Amino acid sequence: MIAHSGPDYELAEILALDAPEQFKALFDRTRLDIITMLSERAATASELAEAMGRPKGTIGYHVGVLEEAGLIRVVRTKKVRAIEAKYYGRVARTFELSKMVEAGIQPGTMLSTAISEMEAGHEESSGRDLPGMSSVRHARLPLERAREWSERLAQLAAEFATAPRGGDTVYGLIVGLYPTTRPYLSDSETSAGDR
Repeated sequence: MIAHSGPDYELAEILALDAPEQFKALFDRTRLDIITMLSERAATASELAEAMGRPKGTIGYHVGVLEEAGLIRVVRTKKVRAIEAKYYGRVARTFELSKMVEAGIQPGTMLSTAISEMEAGHEESSGRDLPGMSSVRHARLPLERAREWSERLAQLAAEFATAPRGGDTVYGLIVGLYPTTRPYLSDSETSAGDR
């Protein structure tokens, strides 16, 4: 298998999604899978259908939705037995989702999708010794330190997304930093009885 460090076509680094139809197009399991596969290389609808084990017509429909929403585009064509095959690619390496809530997509949608993938992956890999881990931690931080952590996590996610491709398992990476409403102790050690 050839290791890829990124797609075999030119694409923008970031596209800020701002239209509800873009979010609707993106947040569908089949279309998310298509977008993910196109992170590695350009592909025809037939190649995508074969990789996904789905009918070409079904995948063609989803490709059309993504193309209409401006999330993928034809990056090249090639003559195959008198037919011009269209190779699709993403328009950007990263989709910025800050207007997700305004478009009617709940913030937990991505996490719900990731949890479903984790559960399915765990069942599929049962008995195989594959790496994986998850952890949730909480820390009370000043705003500047939280910003530093956010930048570091964004860098880690970018590094993961551009890692050389290979092997026969697709891994997911969940990265998040978010404010909570969890209670915390004051910095003083004064007990309630001393007040």
